[in-house]
Amino acid sequence: MIIAGVLLAGGLARRMGGGDKGMRMLLGRPLLDWVIERARPQVRALALNANGDPARLASFGLPVVPDGIAGFAGPLAGVLAGLDWAADELAEATHVASFATDAPFLPRDLVRRLAIAVEDGAELACAASAGQAHPVFGLWPVALRYDLRRALESGVRKVDQWTGRYRLATVEFAERPVDPFFNVNSAEDLAAAERLAALVGSAA
Repeated sequence: MIIAGVLLAGGLARRMGGGDKGMRMLLGRPLLDWVIERARPQVRALALNANGDPARLASFGLPVVPDGIAGFAGPLAGVLAGLDWAADELAEATHVASFATDAPFLPRDLVRRLAIAVEDGAELACAASAGQAHPVFGLWPVALRYDLRRALESGVRKVDQWTGRYRLATVEFAERPVDPFFNVNSAEDLAAAERLAALVGSAA
């Protein structure tokens, strides 16, 4: 199994007043920097799914791939962009792992554990913690990109609506000392993340 990765930053961040949520600063570093630090070692190659002018993200040194489906179609459109990018740029890639860009404490063993679930017979895998699924942290076969495109073009937008068509494994991660999927959606969440960072270390 050869796994590429895509960081999903194509949303509108309405709850934080718009703009790039991943550019919000956590202890002097952009949220996106925290996520890249944890995601990059887990995959063969990493891309950033974002819409608009890619120049604003040049400092991160990653290829930027926009949604191929118009109208801000949600995280599935970002997954599809990642699958298409992997197929075009990393021909040997069999799967793409997706990561939200507002979760600075995501597990360092995320991809390994999702891959084990797929090797055990699942077609897709996603993460969970505290009994709650986090489908944007998933492992997706490149071979399903055509099926996903057809689903999006037919109006499917919810991740669960599409993954429900396949054998999906949900992999549970411990939520202590910090829920690894804690995500920043507001100024209050950002302040909470600063407190939580002290528990895991600012470079964790």
